[in-house]
Amino acid sequence: MAKFEILCDSACDLPDALIEANSIDIIPFYISFDQKNYLRERVDITLDEFYEKLYHNFPKTSLPSVQDYMNKFKPYAKEGKSLLCMTLTSKFSGSYQSAVNARELILDEYPEATITVLDSRLCTVLQGLLVLQAARMREADLTLEETLDKIEALIPTGRIMYTIGTLDYLQKSGRIGKVGALAGNILKLKPMIIVRDGELHPYGTIRGRKKSLKKVIDMTKDHFDETGDSLSSYSWCMAYGAEKDESQKVVDQLINHLKIPCDIPLFRVGSTIGTSCGPDPVGVAFIKNYEAV
Repeated sequence: MAKFEILCDSACDLPDALIEANSIDIIPFYISFDQKNYLRERVDITLDEFYEKLYHNFPKTSLPSVQDYMNKFKPYAKEGKSLLCMTLTSKFSGSYQSAVNARELILDEYPEATITVLDSRLCTVLQGLLVLQAARMREADLTLEETLDKIEALIPTGRIMYTIGTLDYLQKSGRIGKVGALAGNILKLKPMIIVRDGELHPYGTIRGRKKSLKKVIDMTKDHFDETGDSLSSYSWCMAYGAEKDESQKVVDQLINHLKIPCDIPLFRVGSTIGTSCGPDPVGVAFIKNYEAV
């Protein structure tokens, strides 16, 4: 059975080892710390370098251009390979529209090409988990059409429960006002956030980092208590920013508290979320396995 290729933007925040192991092609976002020079994420600047700068700067990100996508699409079109392109939610970025426009231009030149552009309606590591499910379906010899049907059923099951270290970056990104950020920081308030349907949904605030990390676990437990879903029917990861050790402790507590019957790998958050949330996001992400839908 002919298999399809998978391309996604770097907003998926997948570790390099998983990208390579699953033969996933990546198109990078751009990062700028001076609004003049734009660096390709994880190509011209590593995540270590990004976070080192993030502690002292408020960077900007820029999406892959139409030409960037055309440069990626063209080799697949020339070789007659079917391609599934999965982008960051269109509610966060114009990456999806860039890919759609590039597809139309490539089809003008290669009308027989099979290029499917999918708005993941997810972000960061949750987008990454969806991409991995697509790769698993490909490995199981599902057709592209079967995979797309499954993906549509999977997207609504995805969630991220997370917290951040400071409100400054949300304020700089325009998501909260300056007064709110100042008051929150003085009171050491940590916002609790749920990501679903490609949008950030506030879940209140809690005072202190230690309590906010515990709240991430409580939010996850509450979700599964409400849905009654089996924990084992989901794929999991823990998102972290600059510091890995803190997130590993949360993973250990999460597994012990919820009795999750599987490993929870750590995925490092990249620039698209890092620029808004700062260097210290910690969150648990989960989405159903394709066999469960």
